[in-house]
Amino acid sequence: MASSTRLAAILQAVMQGMPKALSDSHYPGWHLAPVTGLLNDPNGFIHFDGHYHLFYQWNALGCAHQHKCWGHWRSTDLLNWEHQPIALMPDEEYDRSGCYSGSAVDDNGVLTLVYTGNVKFDDGSRTAWQCLAQQNSAGGFDKLGPVIAVPEGYTGHVRDPKVWRHDDGWYMVLAAQNIERQGRVLLLRSDNLRAWQNLGEIAGSGLGGLAAAGYMWECPDMFTLGDSTYLICCPQGVAPEEKRFLNSHACAWLSGDLDYHQPAYQHGPLNEMDAGFEFYAPQTTLTADGRRLLVGWMGTPDGEEMAQPTVAQGWIHQMTCLRELSSRNGRLCQQPIAELQALRENEQHYQGRADDAPQIAAQRLELELESQGDIELNFADTLILTWQHNELRLARRSLVSGEWTYRYWTGAARRLQILCDHSSVEIFINDGEGVMSSRYFPDQPALLTLHGRAELQARYWSLRRCMVE
Repeated sequence: MASSTRLAAILQAVMQGMPKALSDSHYPGWHLAPVTGLLNDPNGFIHFDGHYHLFYQWNALGCAHQHKCWGHWRSTDLLNWEHQPIALMPDEEYDRSGCYSGSAVDDNGVLTLVYTGNVKFDDGSRTAWQCLAQQNSAGGFDKLGPVIAVPEGYTGHVRDPKVWRHDDGWYMVLAAQNIERQGRVLLLRSDNLRAWQNLGEIAGSGLGGLAAAGYMWECPDMFTLGDSTYLICCPQGVAPEEKRFLNSHACAWLSGDLDYHQPAYQHGPLNEMDAGFEFYAPQTTLTADGRRLLVGWMGTPDGEEMAQPTVAQGWIHQMTCLRELSSRNGRLCQQPIAELQALRENEQHYQGRADDAPQIAAQRLELELESQGDIELNFADTLILTWQHNELRLARRSLVSGEWTYRYWTGAARRLQILCDHSSVEIFINDGEGVMSSRYFPDQPALLTLHGRAELQARYWSLRRCMVE
């Protein structure tokens, strides 16, 4: 499809689909979501020239994983966002099957995108190119073409470049699958973003003391916090355990030390990033004041996504809230960014037994709870959190079978911070030691009911709407 024809089709889809999506009772009131069609991975998260930019995988033409463009939002305060022109469309031979995920960098004062051009062939095979695009004076992006082909020894599943500056060079972590169908993360180096040297594999299935851990490690992101270097990744094909890695595809993190000269990455075990039903493909950036922030896709590939009721309204998926990362003794922790407190309204308090607590309007809610557990939190009879002294269990009915399904966080929870939107719940445990993120689709107005004989202290706020302009 020619670029002009595709753009006209996207414009028509937005004009026809946006009123329906925005009137859906499940459309979020303060999370980022598509105005129509399908959203998935966050891309190109960066602070550049006084603005935060967040790009995203977007199919405006429907709710299928096709026709992937890069949508674009911009903000000065991480709270109020505005739409920007579409940054990338799949209109070249090297990205004809989709402009897949990647990152953004400041290249000598020019906002530059590094992304995967995906090419699928009629026989079911595929290839991929890592490509560049630069912002022009009109605010759009000019494609510069491919700079990295599929390296020898790997299948066509090579994608999701995350690039950063270190000392006098550019470095990239790149997701790859070797010809033995094992997931790998490659480290590459460049002086100019154009010519890249593959330094080798630094992590993956069967490497660094790990057992078999999946056939593809998508969406890598590497950064240093405190004394630890973290690698976030999405290993596909990790075997589910009794209470971990229960989603169709996982998101995980490693903590260790990166030696740029060897290169080598010495790390510990694979840790689940989020213990809820929906969390995938997160990306991080640094703020102007040096904080490390993360945003993720509140979705999961190949699960029950197409059974979600919003598909009938012409849209699907949303982002998580923005989160600040911290390192505690080599453990990666996540908390909602402080900027979100500006959404708070109508503060209320409760202290006493859970059974005696009032019902709480949960349509747009922030709730802080302290207790020793043995409490049940019932979100509109649609999502149920059971808080025991050594475990949290989140229950939700399958959208396909109707059977109850469960997710777990194991440990002693002392404090919960819960953020609700019209169709999402994010549960932060012990000031970010753990997180459980999930979509749910209640009848509105949704109510939260607490049950149990345990004593608790609660502070909560309604949250005002904050829509993209």
